[in-house]
Amino acid sequence: MMRVLRRLLIGKPLHNRELAHEKLPKWKALSIFSSDALSSVAYGPEQIMLALVAVPSLVAYGFMGPVAVGILLLLAIVVLSYVQVAKANPEGGGAYTVAKKNLGTTPALVAAASVFADYVLTAAVSVSAGTAAIVSAFPVLAGREVTIDLFVLFVILMLVNLRGVRESSNAFVIPTYAFLLGIVVLIGTGIWKAFMGDPYLLPPESIARQQLDWAMLFVILRAFANGCSSMTGVEAIADSVPMFRQPEARNAAITTYWMAGILGFMFAGITFLIMHYHLTPLEEVTAMSQLAEGIFGRSIVYYYIQITTMLVLYLAGNTAYNGLPVLLSVVAKDGYMPRYLATRGERLTFSNGIILLTIAAALLIVMFGGNTEHLISLYAIGVFISFTIAQSSMVIHWKRERGKGWQLRALLNGIGAVTTGLVVLIITVTKFLYGAWIILLFIPAMIYVFRAIKDHYNAMAEQLHLPEACYEKGAATFPEGKHIVIVPVSTPTRVVYETIKYAKMIGDNILAVHISDNEETTQKVMEKWKLWDPGVELVVIRSPYRLLMRPLLHFIEKKEREKGPDDYITVIIPEFETRKSWHRLLHNQTGWFLRNTLIWRENVIVTTMPYHLKQ
Repeated sequence: MMRVLRRLLIGKPLHNRELAHEKLPKWKALSIFSSDALSSVAYGPEQIMLALVAVPSLVAYGFMGPVAVGILLLLAIVVLSYVQVAKANPEGGGAYTVAKKNLGTTPALVAAASVFADYVLTAAVSVSAGTAAIVSAFPVLAGREVTIDLFVLFVILMLVNLRGVRESSNAFVIPTYAFLLGIVVLIGTGIWKAFMGDPYLLPPESIARQQLDWAMLFVILRAFANGCSSMTGVEAIADSVPMFRQPEARNAAITTYWMAGILGFMFAGITFLIMHYHLTPLEEVTAMSQLAEGIFGRSIVYYYIQITTMLVLYLAGNTAYNGLPVLLSVVAKDGYMPRYLATRGERLTFSNGIILLTIAAALLIVMFGGNTEHLISLYAIGVFISFTIAQSSMVIHWKRERGKGWQLRALLNGIGAVTTGLVVLIITVTKFLYGAWIILLFIPAMIYVFRAIKDHYNAMAEQLHLPEACYEKGAATFPEGKHIVIVPVSTPTRVVYETIKYAKMIGDNILAVHISDNEETTQKVMEKWKLWDPGVELVVIRSPYRLLMRPLLHFIEKKEREKGPDDYITVIIPEFETRKSWHRLLHNQTGWFLRNTLIWRENVIVTTMPYHLKQ
């Protein structure tokens, strides 16, 4: 039953040779890896507005345009420099890989922790923002945001991505391009109405700017930091270069340029329309909903824009599902994350990374109640830390390679590093009390976890490697020792018969051990044993306090002390397996407890002899 359900939900396993068919063309990759960046226009410009209107009398509203221009310039710098990262690291891994090559382990781990935080927030923020968009259109859903968020995370994003890259791209490509069409229509119609003298044109006195002082500068910088959330996801393509069709690096670079051009156009257009319509925050209504209603009314176009916005915001979380598992696989291969994160699942996806991302994003959504504004307060600082590390690494890379035109490339990455470094400082200062401190604590904590995992793997490798003597003398020189087999016996039964039969196959020194808490019962057991006569000594241990585990453990400890350094003790536990699971509730679980107690003892081998009941 479980196998049928698994095949229904995830699909049949894919052969290793089918991996090449899972790689993506540029037009599909754009929808998969750029959905986070492109969908951010649904909340990025709004976040700028929210920071500026927090000032009484809206005296800071007029700074929205200059803040947006600053973000667009930053986008151009980051994209141009990140294309270099994709070309220099076709194996993927983005900031982590390039930092490991050029700056060393610690900066690489900082980048990995930063991107991990950013991708988890991407999934949480995108899903929460998508729910906010649909609640704006259908207020009856208000109050059910967290439930909707978790449904989308586990039932849609996780399951679709577990089915494989090709199937997720097929499922998500139409909503992404439908959203782009809706936003282009919205921007085009809105700009046409603006130039035709739409009465909602922002009055000149409303956009008057207060004289710039330190307090106003802080507000502007906080608005800039909020707007930088529109740039998260730009790194996803560089993290996932191996998932493109050949030539991977060139296709990744072209897709990055496509993404940047579309994002810049939509961000500028939405910002202009927010200023044109002089939007201010409304409870349970997003800025995108206000824009669509102001331009089209509650028409079919309005609902089309809201529904496609909801879908693409949900799918924006898919950028994290395609980027983070690949990154985790690279980090896991280096031993800084559990190694099972580096293995592909049945559908050739990094399924363990997908499940880890889903659980982490779900915890964030529950902790913050699915509130987009609260989640965005944590956003952007992680990705800009990784931006800075990546660009600094590329400066070292070009200086080391010294190929044709390396000075210009190094200059470009150097400008990118300085710029994004300043943005990190701005976000840290302006968002520190609003939640940035959580990320600043999370990154060192993750680095500690990375190093602890690496230390464990190193210690394990040191303890498990074969001694040098094995290579010199060969396998024929194994030391000789005795093998003591202990079989706990309650009463002679068919399962005990099967266990003794197995014990005789693996050793000659067999001891059957019976714990006696009742003399009459013990006498019957000894008579049965003598009558059966399996050729195995029955050791009876009296337990007047009716204890079972402790006398048996004491007996095993005594045998441990008596055995030689090359001797082995194996405890074979007879167990019958019931046909129906609920039948197990009718029997004690002594065998289970004994197995889980003995498994921690260093010099004892524990095995179970199962006997399956037919009825």
